[in-house]
Amino acid sequence: MSVLVLAEKDGNQLKPSTYQAVTAASAWQLPIDLLVYGDNLDAMAAEARQLAGVRRVLLAQAGHFQHPLVEDVLELVLGIANQYTHVLSAHSVFGKSVIPGIAARLDIAPITDVIEIRTPSTYVRPSYAGNILSTIENLEPVQIITVRATAFRACSRDGEAELVTIDAPAVRGTSKWIGEQLTHSERPELNSARVVIAGGRSLGEEFNNLLDPIAERLDAAIGATRACVDAGFAANELQVGQTGTIIAPELYIAVGISGAMQHLAGIKDSKIIVAINHDPDAPIFKHADYGLVADLFTVLPELNTALQQH
Repeated sequence: MSVLVLAEKDGNQLKPSTYQAVTAASAWQLPIDLLVYGDNLDAMAAEARQLAGVRRVLLAQAGHFQHPLVEDVLELVLGIANQYTHVLSAHSVFGKSVIPGIAARLDIAPITDVIEIRTPSTYVRPSYAGNILSTIENLEPVQIITVRATAFRACSRDGEAELVTIDAPAVRGTSKWIGEQLTHSERPELNSARVVIAGGRSLGEEFNNLLDPIAERLDAAIGATRACVDAGFAANELQVGQTGTIIAPELYIAVGISGAMQHLAGIKDSKIIVAINHDPDAPIFKHADYGLVADLFTVLPELNTALQQH
């Protein structure tokens, strides 16, 4: 019995969600193999073998894995899946694409978006925007799971896993990578930032002008509500919530955010929530550790000035 964890890469390094997925896999107390795929893997392989708890790092190197497509990763995993009793991935965009395909080909029901592994076959996952936590017992012969990365801490980097090279299957060719448009930022990535400051639609055209200086002072990522994104005041990739990015920072500052159920589902695991809103009856205050009823157009410049003095 052993566990296969699917790694995800960000350029030439592993995504933080891979570290958290390894921690989740350790709950089974079984040997863990980490599958790393790509092209020119030397740097990533060196990083991967340091992940604590990993027994082996399986390296699949091929030119078509430089920009991995779902069907190619699917064939790679299926080629070795019969060696494992557990297959796990982060509940990311890519994980949500690959894992159902693996489960379908193996004729096994997957359990997705798991936030706790209680026993070798019992899991907890949220439903109805996080308002209900379901406990599920999975009796399938192979446990195929995606985990919500923010529910697990990142593993440490004091391991020394064995490196094993495996053959990469031939390219399927059913789809083709054309290109990508990347948004470069000096700020932390939203789903792994220690501090996040997010704004609602009420910030309007001043969204960036008000939040950027504070985010820079706090080394924070910037988030936004769906309403703010839909109104065109913030980019799509900044959306936080059930239909956006689910986060769990140490500090979450909600500015002009009323606290819709879908938004709360994405931030409820934050360690400390600070809410700033002019409406004392805003639902966000019921979930905030600290609340300030005030005009955000007055408070934010004052907060920025105070931060400049420290």
